[in-house]
Amino acid sequence: MNAPAKKFEDLFVWQKAHELVVAIYKATREFPKSEWYGLVSQMRRAAISVPANIAEGFKKKTKADKVNYLTIAYGSLEEMRYYLILSKDLAYCDTLELQKQTHEVGKLLGLYRTKIENS
Repeated sequence: MNAPAKKFEDLFVWQKAHELVVAIYKATREFPKSEWYGLVSQMRRAAISVPANIAEGFKKKTKADKVNYLTIAYGSLEEMRYYLILSKDLAYCDTLELQKQTHEVGKLLGLYRTKIENS
């Protein structure tokens, strides 16, 4: 069994969510300049929200508070999924790997939320 995390950076789900943010930043560098204040900004904001909410929830005292922040993170992840669909449909980038990462983070978020709810 894994030792309890001492800081949010120890959480595997946070690590994977952070990797997704870095990948989103790299992928959106090549988007058209006309999208910098639109889609690029929205994608990055949604991506950043996932590990940020995991981190914020980590220090909350109650289960309900922790779960609430994870729910917000999951909502941002779903928003990110839509932006990936749109980016693919607009032929701005190949989103296959980003979709895989998003799916993995979603599964990990669900497992982490269940673990907290059942603790």
